[in-house]
Amino acid sequence: MELFRIGFLTVSIVDILDIALVSFIFYKLYTVMRGTVAAQIFIGLILIIAFSFLTQALNLKAMNWILRTLTDIWVIAFIVLFQPELRRLLVLVGRNRVVRMFLRLDVQESIDEIVGAVAELARKHHGLLVVVVRATGLRTFVETGLPLQALISRPLLVSIFNPKSPLHDGAVVVRDRVIEAARVTLPLSQTSNIGDFVLGMRHRAGLGITEQADVLSVIVSEETGIISLADNGILVRGLTPNELRNELHARLSTMGDNSAKSIWSILKSHG
Repeated sequence: MELFRIGFLTVSIVDILDIALVSFIFYKLYTVMRGTVAAQIFIGLILIIAFSFLTQALNLKAMNWILRTLTDIWVIAFIVLFQPELRRLLVLVGRNRVVRMFLRLDVQESIDEIVGAVAELARKHHGLLVVVVRATGLRTFVETGLPLQALISRPLLVSIFNPKSPLHDGAVVVRDRVIEAARVTLPLSQTSNIGDFVLGMRHRAGLGITEQADVLSVIVSEETGIISLADNGILVRGLTPNELRNELHARLSTMGDNSAKSIWSILKSHG
């Protein structure tokens, strides 16, 4: 259905929807990249695309030929240049509530054991870094550590993060009720300080993995014994064991036993 004309161009409802959808996608890409070097490259790419449309409208044949040649490698260049940002965008899609409703995790026992270990290690000022997998697998990172595949328990976590243990450096990865690996190497966040607080390697690693995967990181500072929780690139510091328990329940349990209730509520509201 034609809405109006701009010169020789006809504009329909489908065209408006198409433009709105493309604009929304580009806006979301920019919000993910904002504040990074990739944002400047992204803006440059948008300007090149706009210039390409302009040269086509003005029928600049030589320039159109050059831009068409470049177009063949744009897709590959886009993937190479924006690989970290695209991965983060896909992670954000995976964190959507609709996607999580179909995931089921047995987290109650894991939460109890993690909180118990955190309380003991914080009291002793022993460092800890535990990564709890929600949806995104961490196989690439797990392979950098020592595979365990052991049932999670407070004594096991405490022994792993004992300063005299050869496994205390690095992270422990937990999925459901299983410790998949210990001494895992994680990517460091580019954030080096939050306010006046300077992030150490353990905090930057715990924060960095939440920026790249759908996971939670529980961190205990070796220097201060302060308990922190990282989620979606945000670090919450100064938690008590009870507050940590509540946060883990709020951020993990909603994907588990409440999934069926959530789906039923949606179906009922549309019924």
